[in-house]
Amino acid sequence: MAQNKVLYFQTSWGFEGTPEAFIKKAKASGYDGIEIWSPTDKKEQIQISKLLKEQNMKVIYLCGSDPKLSFEKSLVAYKKYLKNTFELNPIAINSHTGSDFYSFSQNMAFIEEATKLSKQYKIPVYHETHRGRFSYSLPKTIEYIEKNKDLVLTLDISHWMVVHESLLLKRTDLLEKIIERSNHIHARVGFEEGPQVNDPSAPEWKSVVKRHTDIWSSVVKKITSNNKTPTITTEFGPPNYMPTLPITQEPLSDQWKSNLYIMKILKKKIK
Repeated sequence: MAQNKVLYFQTSWGFEGTPEAFIKKAKASGYDGIEIWSPTDKKEQIQISKLLKEQNMKVIYLCGSDPKLSFEKSLVAYKKYLKNTFELNPIAINSHTGSDFYSFSQNMAFIEEATKLSKQYKIPVYHETHRGRFSYSLPKTIEYIEKNKDLVLTLDISHWMVVHESLLLKRTDLLEKIIERSNHIHARVGFEEGPQVNDPSAPEWKSVVKRHTDIWSSVVKKITSNNKTPTITTEFGPPNYMPTLPITQEPLSDQWKSNLYIMKILKKKIK
């Protein structure tokens, strides 16, 4: 597949070391950048910016609304958090937006605020498909993209696999609409009963992994057809996302290795 170079990002989720150790390890592992929650502490902002420059690494910042707050308070806090994140000048912002308990119009208020600021700062905001957010299901997300032509997504298909207890093999028509609006990928492999398989390299998950990589490849193809650069964050998470043994709670696989495995198979598949 002829294309612009895919940029791969590593999640800081579950990493217990310092920002310096994380960024250097991601660089050494072959990533082009990192995806982390937008820091609010000024010293941390300066430190991360310096480290990224030293290591020649890009950054996508995560930003989100607080669904535990009332709609009014959450929207005010979201606007402030977004503005502060834009000021850090990431290549993009990945947003955990709204809540599945907010109304359609309330969730649209978050989306519209992000769209307005994105145009002002000329930095894209991608709204992640995510349980607990406005985009918790495939049909519900379709409703939003049909009402807002500027709504752009981060596709994390693993959430919908478990929400719909399905690999969505018979939902091609709806998925095509979602793929058309997806400009960033969170690459984690879910299945009908959970958002994360225990080990993506295990042979019993081969068909499930293929289903995910096929969908991700379709997103990459769409992005490159628009002459844009695809971005993918490998996002296998730690316990309790990572299945564990009882009592000892020992993880069933290595989170970092799982993310490297996903990057490896994607680089092989997407050429």
